[in-house]
Amino acid sequence: MTQPVAFVTGASTGIGFEAAKQLSGHGFTVYAGARRVDRMEPLKAFGVTPVALDVTDEASMASTVEAVLAAHSRIDVLVNNAGYGSYGSLEEVDLEEGRRQFEVNVFGLARMTQLVLPAMRAAGRGRIINVSSIGGKMYEPLGAWYHATKFAVEGLSDSLRLELKPHGIRVSIIEPAGTQTEWGGISGQSLLATSGHGPYSKQAHVVAAALSTTAGSALSTHPDVIARSIVHAAASARPKTRYPAGRGAGTILALRRLLPDRVFDVLLWQLYKRFAR
Repeated sequence: MTQPVAFVTGASTGIGFEAAKQLSGHGFTVYAGARRVDRMEPLKAFGVTPVALDVTDEASMASTVEAVLAAHSRIDVLVNNAGYGSYGSLEEVDLEEGRRQFEVNVFGLARMTQLVLPAMRAAGRGRIINVSSIGGKMYEPLGAWYHATKFAVEGLSDSLRLELKPHGIRVSIIEPAGTQTEWGGISGQSLLATSGHGPYSKQAHVVAAALSTTAGSALSTHPDVIARSIVHAAASARPKTRYPAGRGAGTILALRRLLPDRVFDVLLWQLYKRFAR
């Protein structure tokens, strides 16, 4: 039987990189897409094929998907992992940056999904796995644009799950908590560049310090743990609709469901101040 084909976006580092490795180890033919192709060179040792991909560029997305379909006549699994965190006060973040945040985190995800769906529908099967975040269910100060995109991914995925079910295509959402990647440090730096010296500077330094701790904090999770959830969503006969993943993910989401908004506000801010010490 022909090996199933998986395509992972945002695979140059972190969760996407680990997911590509693990999917290959589970018998998938894996294509790993990102702008920084050089960062994906080590994936070749695991049988993964790195490809150049920019999820803000229509020609890049279309040509890459077409090439994979030409080679295999199928894409069985799409892992929409590409994304970044744009932080800063809503007042100070330029609208163009807000649009770019949505372009990468939402519209890129949606367009990649559009491109693979015709082949999946023709086959009568497939998996769409969207990497969201616990940030799609909760919030942070100075993270309005980022959280808006992740809330959007949650709603998009829920609707997509229902509309694709009659075609045999499953949709799963991955909801990581803090992960040991460069994401937090980069997000914290952009936050300070935007809001570190103005009227929101006090908050900005607390939040940036908390974000930067994810790279090495004992409370954060190695990306290979998140990747295991992605593999389960890709390979299980009955994948879950949601996978809260990583240390504290389930607890934080439970507290968000149970606590009134103002109580959760206080809890969240106290937690950030503790991380920032």
